[in-house]
Amino acid sequence: MNKKKFLKNSGWFLAVCLFLTACDTGFDATNTDETRVTSVDPALQLNNAIVSSGFGFGQLLCETTVVRQGVSPFPGVLTCANLNQDNRNQTQAHWTSRYPNQIRELTDAINNSDPGSNIHNMARIWRLYNFMLLTDTYGDVPYSEAAQAFPGEIVFPRFDPQQEIYTGNNGILAELSDATAALNPGASAPTDALYFGNVAQWQRFGNSLLLRAAMRLTKVEPATAEAYVGIAVSGPGGLMQSNEDNAKIRHTNDYTNGVGNSLTGGESPNYYIDEFFVNYLFDNNDPRLGAIAVRYPGATGGGDQWTSIEQGTEEFAPGNQIGMPQGYDNTTIVPVAQNAGLSSFFAYTQFDRTTITASLVPTFIATYSQQQLLLAEAVVHGWAQGDAATLYAQGIEAHMQQLADYGQRATIPQGDIDDYVQANPLSQTQGEQIEDINIQYWVSSLMNGPEAWANFRRSGYPDLPPNPFPASDLTNEDFFRRLTYPLAEFSVNRSNFEEAVARQGPDILDTRVWWDVAQ
Repeated sequence: MNKKKFLKNSGWFLAVCLFLTACDTGFDATNTDETRVTSVDPALQLNNAIVSSGFGFGQLLCETTVVRQGVSPFPGVLTCANLNQDNRNQTQAHWTSRYPNQIRELTDAINNSDPGSNIHNMARIWRLYNFMLLTDTYGDVPYSEAAQAFPGEIVFPRFDPQQEIYTGNNGILAELSDATAALNPGASAPTDALYFGNVAQWQRFGNSLLLRAAMRLTKVEPATAEAYVGIAVSGPGGLMQSNEDNAKIRHTNDYTNGVGNSLTGGESPNYYIDEFFVNYLFDNNDPRLGAIAVRYPGATGGGDQWTSIEQGTEEFAPGNQIGMPQGYDNTTIVPVAQNAGLSSFFAYTQFDRTTITASLVPTFIATYSQQQLLLAEAVVHGWAQGDAATLYAQGIEAHMQQLADYGQRATIPQGDIDDYVQANPLSQTQGEQIEDINIQYWVSSLMNGPEAWANFRRSGYPDLPPNPFPASDLTNEDFFRRLTYPLAEFSVNRSNFEEAVARQGPDILDTRVWWDVAQ
């Protein structure tokens, strides 16, 4: 290369170097959007996780239908337990909602908050509630590695065995106990959407949720169940004291009730109260039937369904309610309705959409009623102190009083509550007591399908007739024992998916989760 050419090339090289150096100067500052949010207040993330944790229409189609409280005769997108079919569009609903929303938001809030702060431990408790719902629904699920894509760089999380999720060193039981004990009512707390910054109520909720989690292990690890019942009962702050402590999501026009949206909207003519539930309430002269049910005599289509405003009219009268039987679709139910003397199947009893399934009514997550009934069972087992009959009566009374949160028409007069409680005392023998308690838990968990279904599997009560629909995806069981994983997990996280299936059992509706052992 000659000298002139060398100098020319060197000049170009130097110019490029100077240009690149100049561009690099202040590069980060120049290309940073100073208006973009780089962090989120953990309190905002907790509140977002709370208000978005309500249930959707799918929990009526699957869980609520399994426990014979409601039913839809329609196939297609509404298929689930009504036709004993594995409709992955419905069974995946909790997974595809809670992992990307609640679990991710809460994990981030926990990572970005002071471990000693109330907000940190409130987020832990709400995250554990969501994990408990997920593992109760599916069995083995991502737990220890969930929501760790950033900063943990775990894109394909393992499915933890349910036993570890409940009883491991960092499992639900240990973490709930620790997070609840770490709450400090004397320290500051954000104004959250659940208890408005009342840390003492968060403590009572945490202990009540721990009691629920402990009782899940009744059949599989009774010694562990007993130990954690004791921790829950004696935990700092104690248990819920009344309905004022109920963990409920309050809905507004901005955050409406998902079930209510469906049953006051396009799905209003598509869902009915199951005849088993209607008959149980009516046969036992239970005033809750009149508070929740409505029937539209003469209806031949959804457009004919309307509600009178006066309580006590024929639409609301308990004696006029006729629940829809399971085992039929929208074609085969037609002659059944005719034989029952109905104008059409649209004249079967439904949930009152002006009260219990209105779009702004609360979603109950954990209640004083449920707690007292579980505590009554713990006393029957000898795991807690107290009078089981009194706790049982308190649980029934609390749920009947709780219905007032659905509006005036759903409010049961105290005299009617007292009459029912006095007429229905707890039985004398242990086996009958456990049955009584769990039947009332079934009623008390109305509109919380995941919890009603979980406790039905745990306790075996009530003794329900299975859905006799002829074309069933069930092969070995009479009822759904779990919901199936999203198909995307097989495609995207295949090795961990297959490991879970090999350990737990086939990814079908019949497979029992760890704590649901046959007895």
